[in-house]
Amino acid sequence: MSLTGKSLLVTGGAGFIGSHLVDRLIRERPGNLVVVDNLWLGREANLQQAREAFPGLKFYPVDVRRIRAMAAILRREETEIVFDLATIPLPASLVRPKWSADAIYEMAATLCELGRRGLYRTLIHCSSSEVYGTAAYVPMDEAHPLLPRTPYAAAKAAADLLVQSYQHSFGLDATIVRPFNTYGPRQNDQNYAGIIPIVVRRVLAGQPPLIFGDGAQTRDYSFVTDVVDGIVRVATTPAARGSVINLASGEEITIHRLVRTLAAILGYEGPITYAAPRPGDVRRHLADISRARQLIGYGPQTDLETGLRRTVAWYLGAG
Repeated sequence: MSLTGKSLLVTGGAGFIGSHLVDRLIRERPGNLVVVDNLWLGREANLQQAREAFPGLKFYPVDVRRIRAMAAILRREETEIVFDLATIPLPASLVRPKWSADAIYEMAATLCELGRRGLYRTLIHCSSSEVYGTAAYVPMDEAHPLLPRTPYAAAKAAADLLVQSYQHSFGLDATIVRPFNTYGPRQNDQNYAGIIPIVVRRVLAGQPPLIFGDGAQTRDYSFVTDVVDGIVRVATTPAARGSVINLASGEEITIHRLVRTLAAILGYEGPITYAAPRPGDVRRHLADISRARQLIGYGPQTDLETGLRRTVAWYLGAG
């Protein structure tokens, strides 16, 4: 299925993954491309490249929870496909748990309801590997039980279940993608940042890298351009409709090794600082991506060291 000439809307499109998805969608030659982002963490500067490549890009600084405003936008833009990447980051849910959980669920509820009303045709909903919690078995396929350990993860799991309920009850045309630990250029390095931007910023500031916990916990890191390519493949593959699909590298790395690799790229040879584990931190993640390979022909193109070098280069250039 081609996206050429179609009217596409990306929620959270000025954020990290969202802005990369916007860049990737432009290559599909849509007829109309719309971004909705309240700029809580997203930045309009993230859309600079997209605006140069697609001058007709439209931007609405709107909170997705505002159902009347979203309905008006969908009608005005005659939206066909919604890519839902609006969220609240995991670390924020450890500081403001109720607000974060409410916001994550309400954003999904708004889009589900507007889809039920026929204001757009297809929903590609972006979930998170955090819904699985710590691996009960590896590799973790889409049948892995939902064992959320943080308010963020619980809210994302609830949002997934809501999307599926609208599929079954009202015939909503929706697909759920679950990226694992996405990283790359534009990843937020300020409030509620993840470990890669935290380590880069600390080293650049002359401080030692910081690891929460013992560093033996593992993750499956995915470079952002691989993830957004997978999302586009989901949208253009009819056989993927109605599925839940993991997007990941299928490779496991300890946090200690990740930080050491980053330090080497940055030319840092000093000590590493360790702090108490973060609340709800998962112990092990390793994705099974066989469904993505079979359904959408997904295959990660960026190895971890290459991705980390590109990420560091971006942070150095961003100042």
